[in-house]
Amino acid sequence: MKSMKLELQIEQLSGLGITLNDGVSVDDFLISFDRKEYEDDPFGLILFVYGSEIEEEPWGRYFSDRAWNFDTECIEDTGDYVSIVENFHRITGRARKLEGLSDFVDIDEGKARLEYTVDGIKRSFEIKVDNDWADPDTVSTVMEDLMMPGFNFYAKDNGQASIWFYLNQEEAKKLNDLAGNAFGLDSKPWWKFW
Repeated sequence: MKSMKLELQIEQLSGLGITLNDGVSVDDFLISFDRKEYEDDPFGLILFVYGSEIEEEPWGRYFSDRAWNFDTECIEDTGDYVSIVENFHRITGRARKLEGLSDFVDIDEGKARLEYTVDGIKRSFEIKVDNDWADPDTVSTVMEDLMMPGFNFYAKDNGQASIWFYLNQEEAKKLNDLAGNAFGLDSKPWWKFW
């Protein structure tokens, strides 16, 4: 793919509904990487950054609430599964009502649990502990609990991590095509999200 101006990439993503959060500017992108890196790899690097936090104070600000960069080697202590649920819930646009979210993690004791209520249905998990890796069965179930009909989670591989988007099938196909088969939809069924 030919190089493409950073601003044009942002504009095309916005046209698909993948928008930046209020107050995010091109300057925020240039804190982490230089312009040439974005423009020489259209829709490669920018999709990673959309799922990331801005690397400048005030901390805890995401580029976009439509994406999340999820590194599965992220479980260290109590609160880490809560963070996973909150981030997946955030990128769904908080489509379902989520209440009573809590977790407990003790890696040394090999114990972890997660609880929440989604749309009035109480969920409780005793989680398999595998060092600092998030349990894929628990994460998959959380994703299923948060999905609305007609939508799914789609991942762009980023090595050990993945950039997750919550899209309907048409949005996923358009973004996949725009970003050079970012989700691998040309080689696997669209519903294979984990």
